[in-house]
Amino acid sequence: MQKLVIEGERRLCGELTVQGAKNSALPLLAACLLADGESVLHNCPQLSDVCSACRILGCLGCECRLEDHTVTVRADAPCGCCVPDELMREMRSSIVFLGAVLGRVGECSLSFPGGCELGPRPIDMHLNALRRMGAEIKECHGVLRCTCPEGLHGAKTALSFPSVGATENIMLAAVLADGVTVIRNAAREPEICDLAGFLRGCGARIKGDGSDTITIEGVTSLHGCEYTVMPDRIVAATMMAAAAAAGGELALIGARSGDLDAVIPVFEEMGCRIYPYSDRLFVTRSLPLKAVRTVRTMPYPGFPTDAQAVVMAALAKAKGTSIIVENIFENRYRHVDELIRMGAVIKTEGKVAVIDGAPRLYGAKVRAAELRGGAALAVAALAAEGVTELTGVRYIDRGYERLEAQLTAAGASVKRLLE
Repeated sequence: MQKLVIEGERRLCGELTVQGAKNSALPLLAACLLADGESVLHNCPQLSDVCSACRILGCLGCECRLEDHTVTVRADAPCGCCVPDELMREMRSSIVFLGAVLGRVGECSLSFPGGCELGPRPIDMHLNALRRMGAEIKECHGVLRCTCPEGLHGAKTALSFPSVGATENIMLAAVLADGVTVIRNAAREPEICDLAGFLRGCGARIKGDGSDTITIEGVTSLHGCEYTVMPDRIVAATMMAAAAAAGGELALIGARSGDLDAVIPVFEEMGCRIYPYSDRLFVTRSLPLKAVRTVRTMPYPGFPTDAQAVVMAALAKAKGTSIIVENIFENRYRHVDELIRMGAVIKTEGKVAVIDGAPRLYGAKVRAAELRGGAALAVAALAAEGVTELTGVRYIDRGYERLEAQLTAAGASVKRLLE
């Protein structure tokens, strides 16, 4: 077991390159299964979740090679349709392989996904849409067995909620289906556009991504292509929160300010200065942080739920009272008790968290219970007096590539040690 030892109250200064997006790389890897020949993904982050996705591709009969930040996948003739239970349990987004396997092989067997426990995240929308497209799906002892006796066909689906995972699964299943598929109330996240861009590069016919209606015209086959994964907007938001909490100035190389339109105003309200450019974003904080008005997490283009925890950590020392309303997941305040252990003054009730800015935070022994909450504890530790020992690092490693090295390069004192 590993831990991060963080010595707080050190101003940050420097340039950090924003890694490739985890939430884009995983569906792109699943999409590689659909294409004949070789697909090459550049700017792929070195994360445990990416390794798990590559292992899943191997179990499905693909050749998969990781070199630095490039993943090469050859999927000429996938010969498997079963995803092992232990791999499904490692990450929640593994469910995205359902649409890809079903679309390429015609049958699929997998268990319900694992990953961070953030409350119920039902996959009913995924399954109902696939059934409309001709899939027969049965659940037996926690295993989904899916077949397409007559192949997949296009269908019209109106999602009850703009689910990113459901939108991705339908897109992956539809690109090789017979006929036209229309997704209404589709997710509009930049990661959806990234998936559509890759699939179009492979020969798919997709239009409307980035809007609430996506249309996919099925084709008979796809070919591999070379593609670059978009930068991770949540990692960029985390580094912005780190600069806000610790003070100083950071240049985030590769950050796309357009992906952060809902996040930037919150940091500006805190008292940070944000300077966006075409290929980077500068964030500075020299004056004491100020509380913000209510922040409500919403589907894109609203404030992202994945940035909620790190923003809360920065607000823990902001002067005044801030309110956060979590509208996406039911159990996304698991980091609050650990922040309170560090001296934060936070009260939660249902969806609402009230943060009364504390004059000081203190180093403590804290434990990450999930990915973004773990990053929030690291952000709080940067602003705390003394030393913080942060365990549960395996969760952080699911979404952040060598977080300690990134922060240390900007002037923080962060060490990874064995417990």
